[in-house]
Amino acid sequence: TSMVARSLSCLKNASGQLENLYTTALLSYTFTLAGDQEMRSKLIAHLASKAKISGGSWQWQHLDTSSKKTDSLEVEMASYILLALLSGPQLPGFGLGYASVLVRWLVQQQNPYGGFSSTQDTVVALQALSLYSAATFSPEGDTTVTVTSGGGYKREFVVNRHNRLLYQEERLKEVPGDYSIKTEGHGCALVQIALHYNIPPPADFSAFSITAKVEGSCNSTRKALTVTVELKKMIPRIYSISVKEDIRVRNRKPAVVKVYDYYQTNKSYDL
Repeated sequence: TSMVARSLSCLKNASGQLENLYTTALLSYTFTLAGDQEMRSKLIAHLASKAKISGGSWQWQHLDTSSKKTDSLEVEMASYILLALLSGPQLPGFGLGYASVLVRWLVQQQNPYGGFSSTQDTVVALQALSLYSAATFSPEGDTTVTVTSGGGYKREFVVNRHNRLLYQEERLKEVPGDYSIKTEGHGCALVQIALHYNIPPPADFSAFSITAKVEGSCNSTRKALTVTVELKKMIPRIYSISVKEDIRVRNRKPAVVKVYDYYQTNKSYDL
């Protein structure tokens, strides 16, 4: 329609002044869906020139990054770039080999439950990974993944056309320990190791302080938890959260209260 055409024209005129990599990644996918191969190629080439190589993978960091920890925006950027690469004709130098490097970095950010930092980046990342899975799909071929350790542990996982959608899991009993992973065959498989541990709350180094107070009877089925967040050098703000107990849990333990930026989780405070 004429409205869409005018919108794309406006975005195209503004594309030469972009400094925000997140916006550029969004535009690369936008013009890919619009079928504008010239703008698509230009934006992807620009993004490739801004990428940083880390551990054999490509990574894009936005201007507000102040921590080595990956946040939601970086996951979204990589996902939109992957979507732009796989949603249109293959560009010279940006084939499946280049896309596989992005996929390698993305799956390293994935948590043990299949998600990422937020709901939004999880949706975009899973869409991009699904598109890559479809692009590399082959109905034939078996893959055997063998996990071994110096202590004699050995476990084989077989991935074939009958169980390629099956989630396979094994608990590692030698922790700490050194493990080796070997793959044989033809196909694509994702291997992930999850280690769960407790981290004590860090020292106070954030820009705001936080206090928590529980109000209500411990014997009632509905408890009110009041969390007070006070920003330093600013007017205090109070947020109230009501918690209703649906399932009784024995031996309840104190929990950590955490306040963080939804899209930049490295900006947080624990109590």
